[in-house]
Amino acid sequence: MFRTLLVPAALCLSLAVSGLAQAAQPVVLYGDDDYPPYSYVENGQLKGIYTEIVRAAALAMPQYQVQLRPVPWKRGVVMLQTGEAFALYPPYSWRSERPYVRYSVPLLMEQLVVFCNQDVLARRSLQHWPADYGGLHIGVNAGFLLGDAGLMQDLQTRKIVLDPAKGTRTNLLKLMRGRIDCYVSDRLSAQWELQRIAGDSRAGTPRQAIHETAQLASQQGHVGFTVRQPAQYPYRDDFIAQFNAAIARMQHNGAIRRIVERALPP
Repeated sequence: MFRTLLVPAALCLSLAVSGLAQAAQPVVLYGDDDYPPYSYVENGQLKGIYTEIVRAAALAMPQYQVQLRPVPWKRGVVMLQTGEAFALYPPYSWRSERPYVRYSVPLLMEQLVVFCNQDVLARRSLQHWPADYGGLHIGVNAGFLLGDAGLMQDLQTRKIVLDPAKGTRTNLLKLMRGRIDCYVSDRLSAQWELQRIAGDSRAGTPRQAIHETAQLASQQGHVGFTVRQPAQYPYRDDFIAQFNAAIARMQHNGAIRRIVERALPP
């Protein structure tokens, strides 16, 4: 004999909601672990302007259960190249140099500048980039692309040596201690880290003054999605479409501007 089981309506709703939550597609997005104030780890937590933008966009995509994880930038780029990572933020759009990346709509505009230490400025005039920088050792963040193939060839011709190191803080300390001549960075990121170094007695001495010497082209940060291992990410096209739509709404309603304003020092 069969009996009909009557389930209360409230429980039915609860079960339905639970089923939807379980059906959400898990997705992992990786963020640079050492690029303050944009994306960085503090007290074990992934923070920063880009992190907050990506997190807010993900909350508007209930079909996806998004987890943000930090990764060293150079390692993250390799993970995109192999398809081990679905997505990484915030790369600039270098399509020829990174054909394995599909880019989201732009999230923010960054201003690249060159900083050089006092010793270098005492020896030469640095008015024009890269013409006046021949023979110098220029620091960059590991995995960072300074420019396209044409620029890289120009730097090589001028015997400019690129010296990669992990993160903004490490490069600034190398610059202040005279271990590199100059450093290419986003202006806000460098200024942010310089404030932290100034208040940190552990940064050590001696430290010489550094100055901004050139303003390079502005670059836009994106979320980069791998085009490798397509069978592993069958949701890629839908995710990118929904993510881009969420970012467009945030740009229109001022949400991104408010995130940036909250993150900036008073």
